[in-house]
Amino acid sequence: MKATNKLLIAIALMGTTLVAQAQGSTNTPYSRIGYGMLGENATGTQRHMGGVGVASQSGHQINVMNPASYSQTDSLTFMWDIGVDMTNVWMDEKPTGEHGHSFGGGLDYITSAFRIANHLGGSFGLVPYSSVGYSFGKSLENGSESRSGDGSLSELYLGLGWEPFKNFSLGANFSYLFGTIANSTYITSSSSSSSLFQRNMEMRDWNVHVGAQYGIDLSKDDRVVLGATYSPKKSFHGHTWGIYYETQSAKQDTVQYMSMKGKYDMPNTIGAGISFTHGAKFFGEIDFTYQDWSKAKYEPLKGFEDSKIQFNDRWKVAAGMQYVPDPRGSYLKRVAYRVGGFYNNDYQNIQGNQVRDYGVSLGFGFPALGSKTLVNVGVEWKHRYTAPTNLIKEDYLNVTLSVTFNEMWFWKNKIR
Repeated sequence: MKATNKLLIAIALMGTTLVAQAQGSTNTPYSRIGYGMLGENATGTQRHMGGVGVASQSGHQINVMNPASYSQTDSLTFMWDIGVDMTNVWMDEKPTGEHGHSFGGGLDYITSAFRIANHLGGSFGLVPYSSVGYSFGKSLENGSESRSGDGSLSELYLGLGWEPFKNFSLGANFSYLFGTIANSTYITSSSSSSSLFQRNMEMRDWNVHVGAQYGIDLSKDDRVVLGATYSPKKSFHGHTWGIYYETQSAKQDTVQYMSMKGKYDMPNTIGAGISFTHGAKFFGEIDFTYQDWSKAKYEPLKGFEDSKIQFNDRWKVAAGMQYVPDPRGSYLKRVAYRVGGFYNNDYQNIQGNQVRDYGVSLGFGFPALGSKTLVNVGVEWKHRYTAPTNLIKEDYLNVTLSVTFNEMWFWKNKIR
C-alpha cells in the first residue's frame, strides 16, 4: 500500500475516533464528583505494566506519558497505536448492603508517532482526560430520586521530542482540551409530577505537558533511564450552567450560566520514573505521580450540587515489567510477556472519605507475522473504595486490546 493511501486511512480513523471517543466505558457513581475519573495517557502496552511510562524509551512503542520519548522514534517507520477496552464492574454499597453489576466498553485512544529529522520526533493523537458515567437512584418519602451522568473530556494533542545531545531528551505535548459533562437529578413525586435538575460543563481549552529523559548506559546491553514530567496549574476555560425543568409547567430555566475561568482549576502535575532495560529481552520501570488538587479551585453551581466540594492531593505509584524470551527465536519466544501493578490515592473526597484504588495487570504482545506490528492483549483487575469509611466497594475486570502498527513507510527499495 502506498504511503499516501495509508495516510488517508489514518486520517479517516482519526475522524472516526473524534465521534466515538465520547462513548466512554466509565460506570461508577464516584465519577459524579469533580471532573469524573481521570485518564492516564497510557497505551494498552503501558496499562499491562501497571500504567508506567515516565521513563519509558523505545523506538517501536508510542509513549504519550513523556513526550521526550518521541526523540527515539525509529527513522524508517510511521507508528499508529489504537486501543479499546471492555469493563465488568461489581459494586457493593456498604451502608445498605445493595449489590450491582454493569458492563461497558469502547474506544480508549488513538496515537501516532514519526521521525521528523535526526534526534527529532513527533506525535499526535486523541487521548482521554476524564470521563463521567453513572446511574443510580433511591426512594423518597413521597416519591423517588434518580441520578445519572455522562460525558467526557478529551485531549487532541501534537507533541515534539528532541535529543539536543546524546542520552538527554526534552519534549512537549500541546493539546486542545474539549468535551461536555452532564449530571442530572430527577425527582418524581407520588403524584407522578417530576422535576429535572441538571448541571452542565462544556470545556474548550488548551493544555501543555513537558518531559525530560536521561539515559545511562551501564554496559552494551544494560541501560537505565531517568524520566520526569510536568504540567502547570492553570484555570480551565469553558462554561458551566444549570437547567431546571418541571413537567407540570413544561418550563425550562437556565440558571447561573457562567465562565469557568478563575473558578475551576487544573492542578500542577509532577511525574518521576526510573527504568532498566537489558537488551531486547527485559524492561522494568517504577513511576510516581503527584497532583496538588487540594489547591485547585472548583466552585459548584448553587442548588445543583453539594455546596462543599473538597479535593485531596492525588498521588500514584506504579510498577511494571516486560520479558521477551528470545527476540529472534520461535514465535512464542518472541511474544512479550508483561505484568504490573499500581496504587492510587485519588483526588475525590466524599464527606471526608477519600477515593482510593489499586490493581494488578497482565498482558501479552503478539508480533504480527512478517512485520513489526504488535497485537497487545491484556487483563486488569482493580479495586476501588473510600477511606476511612468504605461507602461503595467496586471491583473491576478490564480486558484491553490494542494494535501498534509499525510500518516502514519511509523505506525505499533499491533497484537492482
